[in-house]
Amino acid sequence: MSVLRAGIFQSNGSGLKPAERLAALAESIADQQLDLIVCPELFMSGYNVGNDLHELAEQAGGPFAQSVADLARQTGTAICYGYPERDGETVYNSALVVSATGAVLANHRKLAIPPGFEQSVFTPGNQLTGFELEGMKCALVICYDAEFPETVRAACMAGAEIVIIPTALGAQWDQVAHRVVPARAFENGCYALYANHAGSEGDITYAGASCIIGPDGRDLARADEEPQLVTATLEAARVAAARRRLPYLTDLVALRPKLA
Repeated sequence: MSVLRAGIFQSNGSGLKPAERLAALAESIADQQLDLIVCPELFMSGYNVGNDLHELAEQAGGPFAQSVADLARQTGTAICYGYPERDGETVYNSALVVSATGAVLANHRKLAIPPGFEQSVFTPGNQLTGFELEGMKCALVICYDAEFPETVRAACMAGAEIVIIPTALGAQWDQVAHRVVPARAFENGCYALYANHAGSEGDITYAGASCIIGPDGRDLARADEEPQLVTATLEAARVAAARRRLPYLTDLVALRPKLA
């Protein structure tokens, strides 16, 4: 069965221009021989940057995406990163996946916009996003999307073996990284790749704690609070084994309540 070497780039959250963020990513993944690297939510622009979100927003195939595609080709690595996506006058909180050949594999628009400044900036998306990489089926969601069990369950019911989650998680919500995300992996028998920022940005201190969780809900790799790269090997066989042992996805049908 398929095997995929994945990494999470837990980047410095503040004080960097888009070109500097991309240069830091390039340095981090050089010679790593990864199949996939996942960067945080709004990696291109920064998350807590006020009006810069509108000023830096670009179309899905914009200049930053083209630079990412160049890096993907140079390193032979598929790259997932968050960015503010402009579509006419509308701005979405989006994440783009570029293949190792520079082709766009997926573009996800965040479905659930949490309370706070995001609601005045972003329009919510309206569909799940999936793609295939190295023979494994992936789903792409963003931050708050994954805090609803229904979202990840729907993605896995549609065939996802890996759920990729760029995030911008503040330190006061660290239980999401340590408890909620492992639960999502366990209850669906899937891998979860949760990519957060590190450090501080304005009045937000990030939790760090980016993680790669196995389909048994256990950590395969986890970052601390500092900028860093964490990696793990993902195997389709482990997903199949977890779903045979605890067939939540198939047994769910029997638990649906029936009207009297």
